Amino acid sequence: MKQAAALTGAFSATSLFNLAHAEEWQSAGKKIAHLTDMQAAEDEDYWSVIQRSYSVNSNIIILNNGGVSPSPLVVQQAVERYNQLSNEGPSYYMWRILDQGREPLRDKLALLAGASPEEIAVDRNATEALNTIIYGLPLVKGDEVIGTKQDYPHMVSAYRQRALREGIVYKQLSFDFPIENDEQIVKAYEDAITPKTKLIHVTHIINWVGQIMPVRKIADMAHARGIEVICDGAHTFGLLDYKIPDLHCDYFGTSLHKFLSAPIGSGMMWIKKDKISKVWPLLCDDNPNSGDIRKFENIGTRSFPIEQGIGEAVNFQNAIGSKRKEERIRYLKNYWATKVQHIPKVKLHTSLKPEYSCAICGVSVDGMTPAELDGALFNQYKIHVVGINYENIHCVRITPHVYTTLNDLDKLVKAITEIAAKSKG
Repeated sequence: MKQAAALTGAFSATSLFNLAHAEEWQSAGKKIAHLTDMQAAEDEDYWSVIQRSYSVNSNIIILNNGGVSPSPLVVQQAVERYNQLSNEGPSYYMWRILDQGREPLRDKLALLAGASPEEIAVDRNATEALNTIIYGLPLVKGDEVIGTKQDYPHMVSAYRQRALREGIVYKQLSFDFPIENDEQIVKAYEDAITPKTKLIHVTHIINWVGQIMPVRKIADMAHARGIEVICDGAHTFGLLDYKIPDLHCDYFGTSLHKFLSAPIGSGMMWIKKDKISKVWPLLCDDNPNSGDIRKFENIGTRSFPIEQGIGEAVNFQNAIGSKRKEERIRYLKNYWATKVQHIPKVKLHTSLKPEYSCAICGVSVDGMTPAELDGALFNQYKIHVVGINYENIHCVRITPHVYTTLNDLDKLVKAITEIAAKSKG
């Protein structure tokens, strides 16, 4: 019985999600079935059902979901269930039972991503996925890579390390966000290309301020010049409604513990099928030039409970619907941002146009450093955000999620209003 339960797991009629939520969610969904996704985004009765599925601390308002998101209760329970099973006999239940659940999981992730299962590898986070690709690509001395100063530090460091070790040339553009012009961004990459350029690295959503980058347009421009593109999708998978192949990139990595709300420490890598054999695995494989995506999953003993808990997060995502979820989170961001944008001394660092932002928005108050504003929000109002002081970006990043209530955001608006009024800026 345990073996059968473990193998069917999240993708059976007896999944934890189905047992806990199916009936209530179906009833709530029927009530908004006549609404568009944008209209449904404002239906508080529907979203209250989703909000009750989380166990977030009511004493703190968590608005740093861009770092890591909490998992719904069913995802937490799945991890606990599989962890308990594993500890009843680790070498048996982990390797002979739970390990068999990776292929069904791969299939479900591929379906969500709009990709072939043979292009999907399950790993632990975007850093692992993207570093595997960055270090695995056959670049040689003199080959050029174009990125930006606003890319995620772990990716920047990976390219710098290859430059130090092997002599590749790492070039960084710098953007002053927000930018509401795709062509301006694409041209900046295009102008940096030389005959030695082999790779362009694009962050789909800039994690500091939430700018959505025109990945597909950059990729099409790059491919026309014989250049490959790697996409950092850490902040878009599970948030924006898209399919990975539609980005036209060659390589992609993401964290599943952000907007998909999968267990903390879970990620995914996608490599276009005909590119897999050219990428060396970061950790050893007996056939490193294989075209099998599974060569990237040889990390030794892993957390099978975390891996299998991803399945319940996929169920959670599918039950809401990717587009409906995207519109809800964008609505929450706009809800608070539009209320503070005209307050004296308050500045937004993110576009509010839907094509350029979704969840993340940067805000600052004249006369206060990001750390001071971060501290004031938490110490005085118990609102947890994160101060950003990186390159040319100086603001506080605020990121709601589906469990965030309008009451939480009203408290945020009140806090920013009062803090700005007291600022000496």
